Order: sequence, then C-alpha cells, then structure tokens
Amino acid sequence: MADRIHPRDSPLTMSPNDSSEMPLKPLPPFSPEKPVPPPGTYVIQIPKDQVYRVPPPENSRRFQQYARRKAGRGWCRSCFCWFLLLLAVFVVLIGITGAVLYLVFKPESPKYNVTSFAIKGINVSSPTPTISPVIDVSVRAENPNDKVGIYYGKDSSASVYYSDILLGNGAIPAFYQPSNNVTVLKAALKGPAIDLTSSVLKALRNGEKKGKVPLKLTVEVPVKLKLGSVKTWTLSVKVRCVVSVDKLTTKAKIVSKDCDYSWKPWW
Repeated sequence: MADRIHPRDSPLTMSPNDSSEMPLKPLPPFSPEKPVPPPGTYVIQIPKDQVYRVPPPENSRRFQQYARRKAGRGWCRSCFCWFLLLLAVFVVLIGITGAVLYLVFKPESPKYNVTSFAIKGINVSSPTPTISPVIDVSVRAENPNDKVGIYYGKDSSASVYYSDILLGNGAIPAFYQPSNNVTVLKAALKGPAIDLTSSVLKALRNGEKKGKVPLKLTVEVPVKLKLGSVKTWTLSVKVRCVVSVDKLTTKAKIVSKDCDYSWKPWW
C-alpha cells in the first residue's frame, strides 16, 4: 500500500507578478481525517444534549437514598410549618376569646384575710415537751365581682407552722360563692403529737411573754369560675399569711398579719 502523505501548512507566498501588496490570507488549519468505521457497522449521530450518562450501580443507589432523604426532609418541613400555623391560629383565638370575656364580665381578683385563731393543746408552761395542737382558723373570702361566681373544691389543704414545725393541717369546706358575696371559712387544723426541743419551748415562752408569737398559715384551694352559664376548668388559688398572736390559747388575738395570694391556671 502506498504511503499516505499528509499535507503540511505551506508558508504564505506572494506571486512575483503581483505588484500590489494584497493582505495574505492564512490557510485553514489541518484537521485530521475522521476514523473510518469497520465494514458491517452503522454510525448513528446523536445530538450532544440528548446524550445521558448512565451512573454505576453504587452511585445510582446513593442517588436514590439522597432523593428519598431530601423528600422526607421536605415533608417534615411542611408538617412543621403547618403545626406552627395552627398553633399561631390557636393562640390568636385564645387571645380574642379572653379579651371578649374580660370586656363582658370585667373580672376582679377575690380577696382573702385571716380573722381569728383559736389554739388548743399547746401549753408551753408544762414541763412535758410533748404537744398535740388543734388550731381553729377563720379565713374571710370576698368575691367583689358582679357577674362571676366561684366554686371552691373539696380537695383543698390548709397548714399552720411555727418556724419550720408543722403544728396542724386540714381542709376548708367546699362551697359556691356567688357574686358580691363575703363568706367566712372555718377549718380545724390538727397535728400529731410533737416533741418540742428545749430551744423551741424557750422561744415559744419568750413569744408569749412579749405577746407576739409568729405563725404561718398556707391555704391552697381548687376553684372554678362561673361566667354566666359557663364554668371554667379547675384553677388553683394559694393564700399565704404570716400572723402573730398574743398567746397560744383559745382566746388568742391576732396582733399583726400580712397575707398575699396567687393564682395558677391549673390545679
């Protein structure tokens, strides 16, 4: 077979007979010949934008896992956004309802106060340090509302302390208090037999001599408010009073008191 001769780029030349200086045009670059397919084959030309790369099996599985994970994250984001939207709507509705109820009923906070203490079973003059106290407490509850009634539940608790010593506990009776009403609640608070230390006995004797024995009363009651014909869920009211009495007898008199109370929206 004869050797194939490839033409080379020839230098730019100018005919000697050409007296005018014409710009020389470069020859087109050499392009190698396209390979000739072997006989019995077909050549199919496909546009480049229609050529797809087929990934290996491990990359295909990884891509499917990534696509599933991305779809799952999108679904979670969608659910979370819907949850936030519903929560915001719920909060707005509660705020609107509370504002309407406040404007219609104009609720006022009840007022509580301790009116009397009657103490039995505590004799600090006795040589025996054991006491079995029974303390009758009266608490004044005032409902100043015009359109709101108060249901006091039966699961209440009341306790009396001297320093950190529990002297007695009990409960106040359940009852319904209508609007613009004042009711005095009475509770008998009983304690077990208590052996007092000599230092506590001495402090109680000194308090009686000075006419000022400090006691602490705590009362916690479940309540429901009646707004027209509607009852609320069970709320909690807690009353705390620091009371000083002149003596530890049934004829004890309150010489000073400081009461506060708080509400919780649950029981």
